[in-house]
Amino acid sequence: MAASDPAAPMMADDIAPNDERAQTERISAPARPITLEVRGLGKHVKLPSGELTILDGVGFAIAKGDTVAIVGASGSGKSTLLSLLAGLDSPSVGSVVLDGETISALDEDGRARVRGEKVGFVFQSFQLLPSLTALENVMLPLELRGDRDAQAPARAILDKVGLGQRLDHYPRQLSGGEQQRVALARAFVTRPSLLFADEPTGNLDTHTGQAIIELLFQLNSDAGTTLILVTHDDHLAARCHRRIRLDSGRLVQS
Repeated sequence: MAASDPAAPMMADDIAPNDERAQTERISAPARPITLEVRGLGKHVKLPSGELTILDGVGFAIAKGDTVAIVGASGSGKSTLLSLLAGLDSPSVGSVVLDGETISALDEDGRARVRGEKVGFVFQSFQLLPSLTALENVMLPLELRGDRDAQAPARAILDKVGLGQRLDHYPRQLSGGEQQRVALARAFVTRPSLLFADEPTGNLDTHTGQAIIELLFQLNSDAGTTLILVTHDDHLAARCHRRIRLDSGRLVQS
């Protein structure tokens, strides 16, 4: 987990009632400013047996401050969609526009720049660097973007997630729930405009997962971040403003 420049947004009146594909690609227009806009997104992979379609004609818009769950059965294209939205991969067709910038038209360096400036990530497997302490893991994205003082904000957010006394502990010295708290702190410390979470409670027991869910939404509310997450957890999906449901690579709910 490039394309051409985006066309003008499609309006409901521009779509013929019987045009099923156009209905699939239609982009709803949120009343609030748009953070992320997806137009006619597709991902195809060539195999010896032929071409495999992973995503086909996906289109939607997400407003600033929304919380959105991407749901669907295994193999429906959820993780691929998340990778395309985050600029970790390029679509075969279509476009992804983040804060007015068409990231799907950028090269890898350009997409990395946008991710560093605007995007945060939380992963199922935490993705902490084992050789760094909790504090150093959280400081890292600030240091990579050139912040002069990375330690103060990193300390502040680790204290906010309840790990103020665990700053010097390495990931191996932390429980799964504590590691995910560090990962949340690292994701939010840059104050991203958009946060992606891929099965953020998938490696946690029910009780710990619930605590992480509460913390995730608290941090998100405090920061006013747009949150997009992939999950199989119905309870987590229900906490979001809306669901984007995929079925065999096609959009069936948005």
